Amino acid sequence: MRTLLSNLDRRTFHLIATREWPGAQRVLPRLTRSANHGLLWFGIAAGAAALGGRPARRAALRGVASLAVASATVNTLGKRSVRRQRPLLDAVPVIRQLTRQPFTSSFPSGHAASAAAFATGVFFENKWWGLALAPVAASVAFSRIYTGVHYPGDVLAGAALGAGAAFAVRGLAPTRAQLAPPARPRAEAPALPGGRGLVVVANPASGQRTGQRPDRAAEVHAVLPEAEVVMCDGPAGQPMDEALEAAAERARELGGALGVVGGDGTVNAAATVAVRHGLPLAVLPGGTANHFAYDLGIESFTAAARAVESGEAVAVDVARFRTGPHREGRYFLNTFSVGVYPELVRIRERWAGRIGAWPAGVLAAWEVLRSAEPMSVRIGGERRSVWLLFVGNCQYRGLGFAPVRRHDLADGVLDVRVVHGGRLARTRLLAAALMGTPHRSPVLGEARLPRLRIGGLGDTAAVAYDGEVAVSGGELTLEKEREALTVYRLLPD
Repeated sequence: MRTLLSNLDRRTFHLIATREWPGAQRVLPRLTRSANHGLLWFGIAAGAAALGGRPARRAALRGVASLAVASATVNTLGKRSVRRQRPLLDAVPVIRQLTRQPFTSSFPSGHAASAAAFATGVFFENKWWGLALAPVAASVAFSRIYTGVHYPGDVLAGAALGAGAAFAVRGLAPTRAQLAPPARPRAEAPALPGGRGLVVVANPASGQRTGQRPDRAAEVHAVLPEAEVVMCDGPAGQPMDEALEAAAERARELGGALGVVGGDGTVNAAATVAVRHGLPLAVLPGGTANHFAYDLGIESFTAAARAVESGEAVAVDVARFRTGPHREGRYFLNTFSVGVYPELVRIRERWAGRIGAWPAGVLAAWEVLRSAEPMSVRIGGERRSVWLLFVGNCQYRGLGFAPVRRHDLADGVLDVRVVHGGRLARTRLLAAALMGTPHRSPVLGEARLPRLRIGGLGDTAAVAYDGEVAVSGGELTLEKEREALTVYRLLPD
């Protein structure tokens, strides 16, 4: 059987080597050289990370991680376990042959393993991007046979190993789809085919790092052609609060829903109006970070549109902070903080795309703790010296003092994290960040509570919530409103 497979492998190689492949001579030798040492895939990953958003960076990171596992497996196990000579080049036209011939074992193909690993890893994050890369990966794999450096069996084995590496990485680090926020509790929301009955307030300034502003109305109508779009906070737009109130009234007349295009601050304002009017909210991510939309599982206008048209929705928690028992206060969907947390997050997010989340968190901790001074506050009636107080709407995951994302948006708790002041606190917290174990540091306190009281703030104390900053001194009460907001979101089958 082994001899039969070997003979079949050699005959297939001979057929490929002796056949004319129109146009291949210009492309395949160059393509195979570009993939040496994974340079082609690293280049694609770097471009996606630099030019794309968070989904593109996740796909690039998963692709590179899968490639790294595949390459390590090929070089440490594959080529050392099976010693196979490279094909004879007698049947391969000289013009196809590589200038520098590889000298390692022919089995398995490292190029094919890297190509399959990268494309499969990207596919797990986004199937359309993965399918777009599949022809490139297949061409790289085939180029190894075309140029005469591998038998077909070597390439097939390498591709299988690469795909297996991507599956292994997914097992160790599940994708967002695998860890999607629970689709419960389900909520009633009207199905709006084509967006009929949906009134969308768009903030054209959200998420723009250049002076150019996209045509938000055109973007909404591309996925929901019958939705009504109102522009706010622009030269020709209404003030945001007026636009949202008018849009909510219009949505109630139509028996539809309120929509919003913008970042977390804009979404916060829309959610406040939606809760007050008892309307479901459609979130179309149009900001820079889009924390709430991404934690909800909405990463594109298309995903939001599909949920709106099908009427799929969930009920999520909102949190509120207020200065007195009879005051309405303000809502936050993501985070509330006092102290240096806003500056820490700003530094971390500025560097995360370049050096990774963990190194960026360490850098942010160093920068902030180097220059910050602790403040005195009362937490639960007890006076404490703290550098920062973070409160999340639902439990966050990630570094203890710089949490990243949530799994469940209806868990009924406030995620409270405090970085205490005191002797050598800076050194101890930075050491914990470097060790990757900040949650174990005595400098960091954590609790999950339904309600929290904060006192001792000055009359002009600044607080940050959902990317916005407000002055809210005196004593604050933070509390949950469980399942108060209905949001469109695709539900699992």
